Amino acid sequence: MFTAAKTSAIAAIAALGVAILPAAPALAWGKKEQGFLAGVATAVIVDKLLEANRAARAAPAPTPYYSAPAFVDPKPRYAPAYGTTSTSAIYGTPAARAFNSYSRDERKAIQRQLRYQGYYTGGIDGAFGPGTYGAVTAYARDAGATGNLKSTGGAFAVYDGLLY
Repeated sequence: MFTAAKTSAIAAIAALGVAILPAAPALAWGKKEQGFLAGVATAVIVDKLLEANRAARAAPAPTPYYSAPAFVDPKPRYAPAYGTTSTSAIYGTPAARAFNSYSRDERKAIQRQLRYQGYYTGGIDGAFGPGTYGAVTAYARDAGATGNLKSTGGAFAVYDGLLY
């Protein structure tokens, strides 16, 4: 903060101030009183210089070694196990295509409605998997709309019935 030039300039100003300091009231005092006053003024100035130097040399605040952890909502994936074909067929169905065309919030609302009606027991994550497929087909069967799941338009009708 302070360089040698600044420190020298401040010291010169302080010395000049000490030389001029004994003004009119101090002239009425004797030499001892004037010397005492000059010593006090010099001590105050030197103290301020030392304080400024200590502040300039003070260690900066430590920086943390890590940042606060941030939670990122993972995207759920229901990938079938290698070599199985029993559940891999559900991902290409019209019901899956229609379900995945909705927003994530709407997909979660569909799963919540299926859970509310007792068809779905999985997590409310908005992902289409075997649990969601089983719940939708059971709901459509009980509603008499099993044939609707054979086309994307029919699947939209089933999902819209759950949403609205």
